[in-house]
This record gives sequence, C-alpha cells and structure tokens, in this order.
Amino acid sequence: MKLAIICTEKLPAPAIKGGAIQMMIDGITPFLRKRYELTIFSVTDPELPDREMVNEVQYIRFPRSEYRHHVAKELTQHQFDVIHICNRPKNVLLYKAASPESKFVLSLHNEMFAHRKLSDEDGQKVVDTVSAITTVSNFIKNTVVERFPEAEAKIRVVYSGVDLSSYPLRHSKEGKQIRENFRRRYQLEEKKVVLFVGRLSKSKGPHLLIEAMEQLLKKHDNIVLLVVGGKWFSDNGMNKYVYSLYKQALSFKDKIIFTQYIPAHYIHEAFLAGDVFVCSSQWNEPLARVHYEAMAAGIPVITTNRGGNAEVILDKFNGLIIEDYTNHLAFTKAIDYILTEPELSGWMCHKGRQFIEMNFTYQHVANRFGSLYDNISYAISPAIPHMETESKEKYQDPS
Repeated sequence: MKLAIICTEKLPAPAIKGGAIQMMIDGITPFLRKRYELTIFSVTDPELPDREMVNEVQYIRFPRSEYRHHVAKELTQHQFDVIHICNRPKNVLLYKAASPESKFVLSLHNEMFAHRKLSDEDGQKVVDTVSAITTVSNFIKNTVVERFPEAEAKIRVVYSGVDLSSYPLRHSKEGKQIRENFRRRYQLEEKKVVLFVGRLSKSKGPHLLIEAMEQLLKKHDNIVLLVVGGKWFSDNGMNKYVYSLYKQALSFKDKIIFTQYIPAHYIHEAFLAGDVFVCSSQWNEPLARVHYEAMAAGIPVITTNRGGNAEVILDKFNGLIIEDYTNHLAFTKAIDYILTEPELSGWMCHKGRQFIEMNFTYQHVANRFGSLYDNISYAISPAIPHMETESKEKYQDPS
C-alpha cells in the first residue's frame, strides 16, 4: 500500500528543528515503513536535500512559499492509496482534487476546526471528504464534534507517544550517567531541579514558576528552576515576553537557569536530570507531548487542568493536577509537596513509566494509525497480514 504523510508548512521532517508533529512522525516512521511504501512531505531546510530516500522512506520537501500548491502538484504525479494530512483541514479539498482516487486521513493536533480558522461550509466539506479524522486527545475531538456532530463516527483519538530507547530507567547505569553529565554541564550537582520544557510564551506560563520560586527558596535553599526552551522551537531570539522572563529572573541569580533551545534528540537528558517536571500551561493544551516524555523519564509530573492534559495525568496516581492554574502559589504548593514526599512521588514516577510502557510508545501509535489506514484502504490485499494491533482501543491502566 502506498502511503503519504503531509506535514504542515511550519517545520521540516525529520524533526531537526523540533515540532510535536514532526517528532511524532519520526517516531512512527520506522514501524510504518516496514508495512507501507511511505512518502513524507515537508518544508525545505538548508540542512536537508529537497528529495531523498532514507531507510526506504521517500522525503519530498518544498519551500514554505506556496507549499501546499507544490504538494498538490506532486500528488498528481503519484497514486497514493492513503494520504494522511497533518493538522491542515483547509488543505483537504485541494489535495483531494489533486488525487481523487486516494483515501484521506486528517489528523488534528490543535483546535483547527475553530470558527476563526474554518468556515461552516468548508468544515462540512472536509468532514464529508475524509475517510477518517484522528485527534491527539478527547479534548480536540470534542471541539470538532460540538460543531459538526456527524463527524463523530469518523473520529478516532490517537494519543502520541515516545521512543523508550531514548529513556533508560533513571536508576540504570545509563540513566545515572546521562543525569550526571547533564547536571554537571549546568552546574546542578546536589540541587533539587524544577524543570520547565517548552516554548517561552505567556500561554505556557513559565513566569508563574519564577514567581513560585520566591516561596520555594524559603523551604529549599538548594532548589533551582531550569527553563528549557526558546522563543519559538529552535529560535532563541528575544521578544517582549522572553525579555520579561530574563528580567524577572535577575534577582534569583543562579537559582534560575535558562538553557535556551535543546534539540529534540537531546531533550531526554533534561528530563532525566530533573527532579520534578511542571507543565504550567495557561491555555487549553491539545495535550502537550512533554507529559509523555516526563513519564518516560520517571520524573514526577505536575500539570494544569487545561485542554487535554488531564487525559493522561491522573491526579495523585501518575502526577498532580493543578486546578488554580493562574495562581503561582498553587505551583509552589504542588512542587513543595513533590519534594517533601519522596515515597509518594517515587510511586507516581513508577506508575507514569508503566503507563508509557503499556500505552504510549511509538509502536502503540504506529499500530493505531496502521489499523486505521488498513481499515479505510481498498487496496490492501488479503494475502498481506495487517500490522499487529492492540486488543483494546482505550489505554490500559497499569494499576
């Protein structure tokens, strides 16, 4: 079966500049290429050729300018059985016109069916055109169904995942070595490290963690806030909000450390080096992939009850959920609780790691997509075995 995956116009694939969609595609590609003739479309990048074949996967890249029209023209020169469009419902009709015989899957990673992004008429046409829609969370699914109830029959939630080979157990020899090396690099030896990983934007809430440090330092004099991320993925430039964070942190001196952007293939080192991870999101997160990474690394997780976050973090089971998410004192209390209750936090870490192993590896994600592709494709031969799929649609509770 010939399968095409079309990335958004934002970042290239593979994920050399980061990006949740690109990282997810990188993760499932090794499994999908064993089953399908796979082509991946993305934007060009100076570090990558416009066309290449890597491990039997064809990559085709076009400039960001007029990207979708270049992709559409390319589709007319191929005959894909299934075309998987990532996060761009507006492009469905264009690509369907270019490849009318193909079946289409639309995956949603954000609220792309919001009124401000898609008209009623176009939204209805998209729902009618695609064979299936996947969403990264029930939260995103509900944003579609509330507007187009008839879409529910076509929607399947496909949670993201991680590559566990990048996340050795924290107490293993390899895990300890990674942790020690990273902590030495940033002079974090003997410190209690509160970890933030994400874009430096107000919607992500890192300013609240800086505010929380004032009270935390009164109880934990060896505590450090490690802020990992840049203004926009690999962009470490300055804007008004990023400048305000650095200014806000000045009085804390070496108690707050900004690493700037860390490439995706090194991010596991930061998670293994931390002692508590906090997702301080203020907006309705679709479901931030940092939750999967933190659980895989065996670090205690604190998150806000925003968007889809609470779908994979169960309060006091594999993490803590903050309801009063605009109040920095709520973060202070949760972080202090984790640091002063090592037995409970250790238990939550263990459950989080189990949760990942049982539900959220890239093998799980590839199986879910593979099952979907096979179900909608008329081109699958009965003589070819389907990908191994899970016996249950819902994730498993490791308890």
